[in-house]
Amino acid sequence: MTERTFSARLGCRYLLHAPDDLGPKTVLVVALHGFSQNPEDMLSLTGDMVGPHQAIAAIEGPYGFFLGVGADKVGYGWITSRRPAESIRLHHEMVRHVLEEAGRELAIPAQRRVLLGFSQSVSLNYRFAAAHPDSVRGVAAICGALPGDWADARPTPLRPAVLHIARADDEFYPAERTEQYGRRLRLRCDDVEFQLLPGGHRFPSRAGPIWESWLNRILPLEL
Repeated sequence: MTERTFSARLGCRYLLHAPDDLGPKTVLVVALHGFSQNPEDMLSLTGDMVGPHQAIAAIEGPYGFFLGVGADKVGYGWITSRRPAESIRLHHEMVRHVLEEAGRELAIPAQRRVLLGFSQSVSLNYRFAAAHPDSVRGVAAICGALPGDWADARPTPLRPAVLHIARADDEFYPAERTEQYGRRLRLRCDDVEFQLLPGGHRFPSRAGPIWESWLNRILPLEL
């Protein structure tokens, strides 16, 4: 038996919210959902956190599957342990496309774009920010992990500012691991804010003030 590979065109999808008062101070937030979730839910959750005056592009993961035997509801994912390099490449291509297309359509420059991820997409977003440092001004990570092969002995540089929010009772990313992320991220990035909030593996409903404070700090008002 021999294994052969080939490329095929994949139809990708994202949801775009543009505020009515779109202007030079609007931020484009490209948001990626977690494993088994969907862009509709991610758009709603992100909107609750960042407020109605920012633009949001919520991307749908490329791998869809039924959520249980006999179920008709579909969830989406970003990567598995099988051939992860192909998933990483695909993630980079999708995120770059959405950043450039939505940013161009809404006239929002790269210095006012933020990449946001929840759960599974967090580590992929960190990889993207390291590989494409001029694509976004900041990376917001919620309830996720650093890439598993990132060694502290040879830290991968991160130019965008980082906001990492972890949960104290997260059943998938326990606090004894995530509370080390602030120190580890500062080996790679000069601008890191780490927050450990109470609660389990859920999008934090009270993270709005944290987001707003961080955004106002990393984006000068004159931009």
